[in-house]
Amino acid sequence: MAAVASRYARALVDVVMEQKIDAAAAVQQVNSIVGAVKESPDLRKVWEAPDIPAEQKRNLLDAIGKQVGLSRMIRNFFAVLIDHQRIAMVEQIARQFEVELDAELGFAEAQVTSARPLSDGEKRELESRVADITGKKVRARYAANPELLGGVMVQVGSTIYDGTVRGQLQKLRQQLVNS
Repeated sequence: MAAVASRYARALVDVVMEQKIDAAAAVQQVNSIVGAVKESPDLRKVWEAPDIPAEQKRNLLDAIGKQVGLSRMIRNFFAVLIDHQRIAMVEQIARQFEVELDAELGFAEAQVTSARPLSDGEKRELESRVADITGKKVRARYAANPELLGGVMVQVGSTIYDGTVRGQLQKLRQQLVNS
């Protein structure tokens, strides 16, 4: 399933880049349709129903597209998903689209967890340091977890940078056990 989502996501990234569509607008439009599917079980049922003609499904897509301001290319992408009965995977495809688009644009996504909410200045400094380490522009998502005691943990892809007090205590404990 992940390979299928990746294939569709990659195809949309290619269209966005070739047609020079504003990446942020494309992400917003994709997410607006995904949000509509998530919020309306009836919409999902209609688009997934094999007994409803594809033309009726596309007409519904067009009506929604007018409300949310879909570009022609994004509309056509969702029409392909409907025609190929891939709407059940729309959330995976949208998430993979963002990942692939970020990679294409030279962004790295970072999940930052801190013991307390960070100030704007702290966020800028942290993003700058992560950008220096990764060599990419950083798009960070933030969360707070008081169990960390202090410091931050940053995950970029599968790499984790642990600068938390909790992490340092665990390292110290392991060193004591090993010696």
